[in-house]
Amino acid sequence: MSKEQFKLTKWDKNPILKPTGKGYWERVAVLNPGAYYDNGIVYLLYRASGEFDDYRIYFGLAISKDGYHFERVSDEPVFSPSLDGFDAGAVEDPRIVKFGDTFYITYACRRYPPGPVHRKEKVKYQGKTRAEIENLTRSGLLRSKDLHSFERLGPITPSDIDDRDVILFPEKIGGKYVMLHRPAEWIGKKYGCEKPSVWLAYSDDLLHWKDDFLLFKGEQDWESGKVGGSAPPIKTEKGWLLIYHGTDKNNVYRAGVMMLDLNNPQKIIARSPNYILEPETKFEREGFVNNVVFPTGNIVIGDTLFVYYGGADTVCCVATTKLKDIIDYVMQFAI
Repeated sequence: MSKEQFKLTKWDKNPILKPTGKGYWERVAVLNPGAYYDNGIVYLLYRASGEFDDYRIYFGLAISKDGYHFERVSDEPVFSPSLDGFDAGAVEDPRIVKFGDTFYITYACRRYPPGPVHRKEKVKYQGKTRAEIENLTRSGLLRSKDLHSFERLGPITPSDIDDRDVILFPEKIGGKYVMLHRPAEWIGKKYGCEKPSVWLAYSDDLLHWKDDFLLFKGEQDWESGKVGGSAPPIKTEKGWLLIYHGTDKNNVYRAGVMMLDLNNPQKIIARSPNYILEPETKFEREGFVNNVVFPTGNIVIGDTLFVYYGGADTVCCVATTKLKDIIDYVMQFAI
């Protein structure tokens, strides 16, 4: 297998979900879906918005038996911003894991709708914390038995920094819960990175996190702007398979792959210098945010890896590969 040519195979009937063109909550955009495969059903918990002015954001749910053809379960969102809480403006980019019989979903959120943020407008927000006053992104945690109803467990990132792309490992390691996150302001000599990078943290209870460790930063041109986690790590015989995203100097989003040690996730054992997914089609290059492929969910059905991603912040798509093929590919770059 060539070290230079491996890419995920995009489904030729993408997108798998498009905006409805109607209604208050998914009229203009459906994107960045979290995914889980359970008892023969693929669950897709996707982000949606009905307008781009305020840009209030919700979650919808769609299901599938084959991983390609999805049906929405409701005409209403399954999860919405709170009335007056830390996530009252937007709930974004869910990532799903399951411990025992309970799903846990990490998600990015804001106190106020982020429309002005995207337009780079200077707005004076009310609040007591920096996250409220500047409408920064925080990350929250949900608990659910069925992915139809959810219990808020609260914010799990600090109130004084912009911190998103929070992703849980699907099992404890060394007796601890482990998460990936991307604190935007942890840059400079003090932190060991010049651009936003990916960190690990540990917890006993999923709510309080400590012992942060800089896991990786951008190394190649395609990831020179920033990097962040994409989908929950997948446990394999070789290690934790991790798909992540990066941006270049033109803010083009692509996805890469690495392998982490099973017993010590702070150790990268292989990392491809090449991206495995990039914007190519019109619906990946043109949308609310141009030139974006943004994976947020991955599942394994049989011997096939399904990677679910948002295209141009407007549609949901899927790409696949044989699990063995992507493992063999990344292990060629063992460190």
